[in-house]
Amino acid sequence: AQPLRLCPQAVHETILRHRFLIVRAKELRCGREESRRFYREHAGRFFYQRLVEFMASGPMWAYILAHENAVPLWRSLMGPTKVFRARNSVPDSIRGAYGLTDTRNTTHGSDSPASASREIAFFFPEFNEQLWYQREEPRLRCGQVYYNAEERVHCVVGDEEKELT
Repeated sequence: AQPLRLCPQAVHETILRHRFLIVRAKELRCGREESRRFYREHAGRFFYQRLVEFMASGPMWAYILAHENAVPLWRSLMGPTKVFRARNSVPDSIRGAYGLTDTRNTTHGSDSPASASREIAFFFPEFNEQLWYQREEPRLRCGQVYYNAEERVHCVVGDEEKELT
């Protein structure tokens, strides 16, 4: 496995290489309470505390990604949750290359569109998903997009001066 400090850039490059559109991105830090809320569905399971501790252990990047079939494609790029399995069956996956343990496996990905909506609201409370689908998404589908390297996101052509929330 590579040192964790290389992971954010490697994950970002993987996102771009696989032609995901980065709708929003932010570096953030979650405390233990936020981490407990995020993983509340796993409360009581043997790995819950380790998930919470890892999520709260330092800064991370949160993304809203867009792509045709984004959820299954992202899950495929991440590789299996279990790092040993990822290293042996899909060594070039994100978890295969950078994961340390099953709870320190580098990335998280929503398991369904409904989970994605819930998780987007958790990390990006200022983001209006319905408004995005109405205003930005149709233009992104038409290819009216460019990558803003400074902001680390894709932008809709013509929206350079205004911020959609």
